[in-house]
Amino acid sequence: MNSEEEFFDAVTGFDSDNSSGDFSETNHKVAEMLDLDPSQSNRTGKHNGERQRQENGIKKHRTSLPAPMFSRSDFSVWSILKKCIGLELSKITMPIVFNEPLSFLQRITEYMEHIYLIHKASSHVNSLERMQAVAAFAVSAVASQWERTGKPFNPLLGETYELIREDLGFRFISEQVSHHPPVSAFYSEGLNKDFVFHGSIYPKLKFWGKSVEAEPRGTITLELLKHNEAYTWTNPTCCVHNIIIGKLWIEQYGTIEIVNHSTGDKCVLNFKPCGLFGKELHRVEGHIQDKNKKKLSVIYGKWTECLWCIDPATYDSSKKNEKRGGDQKKMKPSEDAENDEADDMPEIQETVQMIRGSKLLWRINSRPPNSSQIYNFTSFAVSLNELETGMEAILAPTDCRLRPDIRSMENGDLDLASKEKERLEEKQRSTRKERAKDEVEWTTRWFHQGNNPYTGTSDWLYSGGYFDRNFSDCPDIY
Repeated sequence: MNSEEEFFDAVTGFDSDNSSGDFSETNHKVAEMLDLDPSQSNRTGKHNGERQRQENGIKKHRTSLPAPMFSRSDFSVWSILKKCIGLELSKITMPIVFNEPLSFLQRITEYMEHIYLIHKASSHVNSLERMQAVAAFAVSAVASQWERTGKPFNPLLGETYELIREDLGFRFISEQVSHHPPVSAFYSEGLNKDFVFHGSIYPKLKFWGKSVEAEPRGTITLELLKHNEAYTWTNPTCCVHNIIIGKLWIEQYGTIEIVNHSTGDKCVLNFKPCGLFGKELHRVEGHIQDKNKKKLSVIYGKWTECLWCIDPATYDSSKKNEKRGGDQKKMKPSEDAENDEADDMPEIQETVQMIRGSKLLWRINSRPPNSSQIYNFTSFAVSLNELETGMEAILAPTDCRLRPDIRSMENGDLDLASKEKERLEEKQRSTRKERAKDEVEWTTRWFHQGNNPYTGTSDWLYSGGYFDRNFSDCPDIY
């Protein structure tokens, strides 16, 4: 299989006007409407029966898509990208077959797959343990990208996505607040009012001949309300290799700093590039230090597998022993570890070694057995585009679930998806021209531009009010 066959393979904030911040009966009903049973759905997403729940009362989410992913063997990546070397790719139109049936706004929502780590951080009394849990969450947020070589759909200006998960304890809202440059803003809050998680994302994509690189832009902020703490960081760089020939593989690299603005503690994590022989592929290594730069804990692992923490002195001693040829306990290699199928693939891809005395912070979730046929989606990702009877009456008309091109692709109709994608893009261009003609500025609906309260840098902040569900003035983008 060549690279052309694989290429680019409900928490929201409580209403700011609601002084009590309670998750009201109305919102419970909304959550139920948004969590209808996917097991009763047909290919068009219609609901044929009552929603089913597991014995513990948790709603069952779908475990597959209506149709398998398309073959990309008949499409040439090189014919499109050879003219784009060194250029910014956000304005390049790619054939829809290289997409996955999710919007980038839904991709951002995948940060929440391991939300239990935020709840765990909030429950810890010790600030070091809180930072360890937050660091694990920051790493887990990029784990869903492993082997996800499909390109998400670019959000239309004004597009939104909401997700309510009572079982996971959060609500989420996002909006595409800018088209050039593309900027996605998001805001999430715990149903138990234990955290606020928000940020704006605008990755810069570049093509470098054999790879596509997504340079991270934008600040991510996590507030643990119980402890009056705020943490900020920026994601590592993501790179997709072998887009012309060979097996596609993804790596994350670069150094990120997670800052606790209340205590002055900092976690420095180095996502290592794979190196000459691939020994460092997927590896993450770093440490937590206090405001006086004293090392408090060492963190290591792989963003595709798991993350551990250990006392710095023990870690240093273990490394010295390793250099002398000492034994270390090896974890079981991942069954999905890549192998050397191309000249520039890493030759050695060892799994991470667990040092005795380490504490496990996080382990990646196993994927559905049919994941390779559904764009390598995780179980969480599979559920993101569920649409059942009754949801249209609750969702904002700008919600991703209502996008006809994504829906058509999910249902297996690639021709219709392509036509709808072209129609939506032309509609967006025409609307932009009309605004320019009338000298009307675009106005965002749920977010506003301001400064991050902790870093002072430019950011997009949630304006509140989304869950009042007054959508009368939402733009017509579909």
